[in-house]
Formats: sequence, C-alpha cells, structure tokens
Amino acid sequence: MRGGGGPNFEEAREALVERLARLDDLDDSTLDAMRAVARHEFVPPGRRERAYEDRPLPIGSDQTISAPHMVAVMVDQLNLDPGERVLEIGTGCGYHAAVTAEVVGPENVASVEYHESLAESARERLADLGYGGVSIRVGDGHEGWPERAPYDAAYLTCAASDFPPKVVEQVRPEGRILAPLGTSVQRLVFARKRATGSVDREERGRVRFVPMQED
Repeated sequence: MRGGGGPNFEEAREALVERLARLDDLDDSTLDAMRAVARHEFVPPGRRERAYEDRPLPIGSDQTISAPHMVAVMVDQLNLDPGERVLEIGTGCGYHAAVTAEVVGPENVASVEYHESLAESARERLADLGYGGVSIRVGDGHEGWPERAPYDAAYLTCAASDFPPKVVEQVRPEGRILAPLGTSVQRLVFARKRATGSVDREERGRVRFVPMQED
C-alpha cells in the first residue's frame, strides 16, 4: 500500500527507517510499516520537502503530524498483531492510522477526529492511498467509538489529563492502551486493562503532544 512519489521521497523514507532502526529497538513489523507508508502524502504540499525529517509538522486546525520516531515507538509499544482491532483517538492527517493499518489491516482500525475538515481530508487521503478500510468518524474522542467495541488496543495522538474512561471501557480485558498524559509535563503511559476494569500503568518517557480537544 505505497503512495506515490519520486525516487527522492523513496530514498528519504528508506534513510529515515534506517535511522529509526539504529535509534530504537523496534520490531521488524514496525519498521516495515514505517517503510510502507509515504509520509509526504500526509504533509501539506508546501512542507513536503521536510516530510522525512524526524519532527512534527503543522497540518492545519492547530494540529500536527507526529514525528516519525514517535509514531514508530507508539505502534511498537502496543505490540500489535495482524487482525487486532484498534481504536485511535485523534485522526489528524491519517498518517498514524495508516502505519497502524499496515500492521493490523485497514479494516481493523477505527479512528475518531474532533475536526470535521481533518476527518474528511484524512478519509479521502487514506482511500486514495489504499487504506480505505480505515473507519473515521467525527466526534469527541472522550466518547471513543462504542459501536465498534471491544478493541484489543487503543491509543491517543493528543495529550489528555488521564485515560478517557469511556475509551478504557471499550478496550477488552487484557487489552492495551497508550497515551500521552499530563498538561504542563506530559509522559507517554502504557496501560493494560485488568478483568476488573482498572488498569496497570507504566510510564514510557516524556513527550510533547497537542492537547486533546474539549467540548
């Protein structure tokens, strides 16, 4: 499921993946997913020459496309298997969803986006690039997407004060959740849901994400 682009984009993407492989202990499936998704297709045209820099870039509506290493780390830490059902909160431009889809299959990714304009453009872009099976709805990420639950894993691409309770409810027992949590200081937190509905947490380092939208 590769997007278009000339050889310079292909070479830049391969160089990026090689850097990621050196910097982090990433699973081969994660590196293959990063290699397969054409990040420049998700970046506004005026910034495409910077698409394979390892940094976030603005995409409009005060939102950003996450740095490639952060997308890779989050996909890797969820330890996803093909066929697992995944909930994403914060579609943005659709890049993270596409990388996740490379691992689990597009039909297994459900994503919620607060901004209708971003949701519409992401839906069109993903369909054009072969990820039309990814489901996107416009709504408040705190509500998750209950109609498609239960999920094997869920993640947030925006910072919240805590895991949204309804998102936690929609993840199956023993399922995984990953999110940047905090306000002035954010930390990436991995959680596994217990059968009782509570979660075991583990901090995975400091991060910086745009804040989660509030109604």
